[in-house]
Amino acid sequence: MNPAYPFVAERARHRCEYCLAPETMFNCEFEVEHILPRSQDGSSQTDNLALSCRACNKNKSDRVEEIDDMSQERTRLFHPRRDKWTLHFAISADGSILGLTAIGRVTVFRLKFNSRFQLAARQCWIKLGLFP
Repeated sequence: MNPAYPFVAERARHRCEYCLAPETMFNCEFEVEHILPRSQDGSSQTDNLALSCRACNKNKSDRVEEIDDMSQERTRLFHPRRDKWTLHFAISADGSILGLTAIGRVTVFRLKFNSRFQLAARQCWIKLGLFP
């Protein structure tokens, strides 16, 4: 376990800081990920660490930006320490996560928030009252 896990998990209220997945629904602890990857000189200080479900961490990988389909401009991904989730995302009636801004749109795309598996799980969490 990452030594920063207890602090990072508590700060995130045991939810993925990207897709808001509840950690309690998984049979393992979420991952502590580097918002700015170490490969890009990101530090291991707690202000550069986020709690991430496996899917978001895998899909984000070492990316920090993506081309926004709407503007065709390179746009940075959502930064859990600097950005407010509700300013960039909304949840639709079917449980899909919608990008409200360029940052939201590229993050939804890169992290595959609405993949078939993610959406099915989110719909179950909504029925159980665990999401959002």
